[in-house]
Amino acid sequence: MTQPSAFGTGIIGGGIIGLSSAYYLHRAGYRVTVFDQNRLTDGCSFGNAGMVVPSHIIPLAQPGMMAKGMRWMLKSTSPFYVKPRLDAELMRWGWLFYRHSTPAHVARAIPALRDISLLSKGLYQELAAGGNFDFGWQERGLLMLYKTAPAEREMAEEADVANRSGVEARVLTESQVQALEPDVRVDVRGAVFYPGDAHLNPGELVRALVAYLRKSGVQFVEEQAVTGFRTRGSRIAGVQTAGGDYAVDEVIVAGGAWSPGLAKRLGFSLPLQGGKGYSFMLNNPTHPVRVPAIMLEARATATPMGGGLRFAGTLEVVGTDQSVNMNRVRGIVAGIGQYYPDIRVEVPPVETVWRGLRPCSPDGLPYIGRVRRFDNLTLATGHGMMGLSLGPATGKLVAETVAGRAPSLDLAPFRPDRFS
Repeated sequence: MTQPSAFGTGIIGGGIIGLSSAYYLHRAGYRVTVFDQNRLTDGCSFGNAGMVVPSHIIPLAQPGMMAKGMRWMLKSTSPFYVKPRLDAELMRWGWLFYRHSTPAHVARAIPALRDISLLSKGLYQELAAGGNFDFGWQERGLLMLYKTAPAEREMAEEADVANRSGVEARVLTESQVQALEPDVRVDVRGAVFYPGDAHLNPGELVRALVAYLRKSGVQFVEEQAVTGFRTRGSRIAGVQTAGGDYAVDEVIVAGGAWSPGLAKRLGFSLPLQGGKGYSFMLNNPTHPVRVPAIMLEARATATPMGGGLRFAGTLEVVGTDQSVNMNRVRGIVAGIGQYYPDIRVEVPPVETVWRGLRPCSPDGLPYIGRVRRFDNLTLATGHGMMGLSLGPATGKLVAETVAGRAPSLDLAPFRPDRFS
């Protein structure tokens, strides 16, 4: 087993994956420094939908997704978009996505996503019960709302897959959905209810983790991009920033959508694209929602949060472009009233719209584990839209990897070199 070093572990990325890795490495006795190019409140973890979803066991790369995506791309307010650009990495990513959109890949991915999701939920329960963190943990389940017969058939099939995989799913009628939401009218054909899902306030979680880690002696280097690495043979000896060179014994790349650039500086390619999403808050709604929901046809979400409602959605494959496309935001707003007709939502001012980049791997599975090129490099990225959901499990697996301990689950499906 690797012993904690005098130099410490450098974690590049201060989102939920990096912070969770810092938490479990600190608990294992390691000195930790977290590097982030922004302030820690600016990342994708801070403003997302806040859902913890063991129900999401089917990867984004699945049969029919390419055709569906092509149809969506023709509409400016649609939930999916690939920004056209001549980019070899994007083309490789698209080809790998296409190759993995098969029933065989889905069958292999389901147990891997189920196991890491259930591990993560259990760790969230431990954090919530421990008394050191207050992040609005609620276990009210998740509603997958649908309005059309094709969506009903699709959701019934997914519910069957979930139940056969050990994840409880219940198909509900419109009246059964309404019974779960006594304070707001819900206009749907039906829904699938996943009682094992949960939600939290991601901003409060990030703040609580940062405060705890600072108090515990973890160092933070904020607003300094990593510009390079100092290597010695098969080991990384230092992390270089504009503010200086930091000696390290271990490096964790948890840089989200910026991870491919870090990988390139270390001499290898990492197929990954940033998938931009948007969110905004509706404060003090007159008709509160009790159960978090995904509005299926609109591909938008609604999450009760801090006395308000957070709406989120869309997936724009854009690399690292962080501009706000208000047509996408208008698409989210237009969808809300179709499911919750009594909730009046106006298009929010652009300055109040949060956006973040989800790091999307081409097969819909995260990258977690050692990189063969270096003896002391671990990747923890590529979680797509499930970064918050899988944060604690990833952090625990990273700490086990660094310490040389047997992992809590099989890491083979997540190995970083699976496309090389």
